[in-house]
Amino acid sequence: MSIALLLSGRLQSGRALPFKKNHLKSYEKEKAMACTANEHRPGMIIVVGPTASGKTHFAIDLARRFDGEIIGADSMQIYQHMDIGTAKPTPAEQAAATHHMIDVVAPDVDFDAAMYGRLASACVDEIISRGRRPIVAGGTGFYIKALMYGLFDEGPADPDIRKNLKARAEAEGSVSLHEQLFRIDPESAKKIHPHDTYRIIRAMEIYAVTGKAPSAVQKCHGFQAPRFRAITIGLSWPRSVLYDRINQRVDRMMDEGLMDEVEGLLNRGYGRNLKSMQSLGYRHLAAVVAGEASLGETLQTLKRDHRHYAKRQMTWFGADPAVHWIDPDQGAVQVDEKIHAFLASL
Repeated sequence: MSIALLLSGRLQSGRALPFKKNHLKSYEKEKAMACTANEHRPGMIIVVGPTASGKTHFAIDLARRFDGEIIGADSMQIYQHMDIGTAKPTPAEQAAATHHMIDVVAPDVDFDAAMYGRLASACVDEIISRGRRPIVAGGTGFYIKALMYGLFDEGPADPDIRKNLKARAEAEGSVSLHEQLFRIDPESAKKIHPHDTYRIIRAMEIYAVTGKAPSAVQKCHGFQAPRFRAITIGLSWPRSVLYDRINQRVDRMMDEGLMDEVEGLLNRGYGRNLKSMQSLGYRHLAAVVAGEASLGETLQTLKRDHRHYAKRQMTWFGADPAVHWIDPDQGAVQVDEKIHAFLASL
C-alpha cells in the first residue's frame, strides 16, 4: 500500500477510491472561465488591519462621511450566537451604520472564502443599486481576496472523500491527520493548526481529488485582475500600543460574559470539534469548561494567541503594496484626502 494512497484519503472501507479526473477537469474549466472575467464596478473603500486595531469604529465613521454601508470581512463574525468572542459590532454600532455579512450562518455550518466571496459580492451590488458606497471592513485577508479577485473555491470537492476523511479524523484524531498532511504538503501543514480538523480535511480532500499539493492548487486560483475598483486603508498602531489594546480587549470580553457565551454554545450542542468552536477564545474557554485548563493560565494564553494572530494579519496585509497605512489617531485628514482623490478618479 503506497503512502500517497493512504495519506490522500483515497481509501474507503479498505478499498482505493478512483482518481476523480472529471472533478479536476470541471474545476479547471470553471476556473479558466472565471479568469477571463474582469469586472470593474463602481469603487469601494476597504478597511483592514490587525485584530483590536479599531476597524469597526473607523468604518462606521467612514460610512457616515461617505454615505456608505459596511460589509464585514471577518471569518468569525459571520456566525450566529458568537458575539462577544468575535468582537461583533454591537446593536448600537449596527444602528449607527448598516452592516452586512454578520450573523449569516449557524456555528455548525462549514463556511469558507468562496461562499463569502459570492455573498459579499451580492451585497456590493445591492449597496450600489441603492446609490450608496460599499465599505468593506475586516481582518480576514483571504475573504477580502475572495471578494476582490473572485476566488472560485479552494479547489474541487468530493463528498464521498470528505465523508471518509471525517470518519478517519474521528477515529485517528486531527493530530494524526495533520502529520499525514505534513508528509503530503509541508507548506500547507505549517499554516494549519493540528487541531483545525476542518482545514486539515479540506486540504487532504483537495489532494485526493486533484493529485496535487493543496498549496500548489491554492496558488493558482487568485485571479490577477480585481473585480472592483477600491482603495484600501490599513490601520497601523505601534506594536506596544496594539498589544495593550489586545490585552484590554480580552479582559473586556471576559467582563462582557465570554465564558457564558461559550458555555451557552456548548449547551446548544455546538461541539468543540466544529470549525467555529476551534477559533480564538472559544477553543480556549471550552477547555476551561471541560476542566482541562485553569482560567488564569488560559487568559494569558488567549492574549498571547491574539497577539500572534495580529502578527500574522500584519504579515498578510503588509505584503500588499496597495494598502495606504495610517495611524488611526492621526490619519483622519490624510484618509479623507486619499479617499476623495480616489473617488474623483472613478
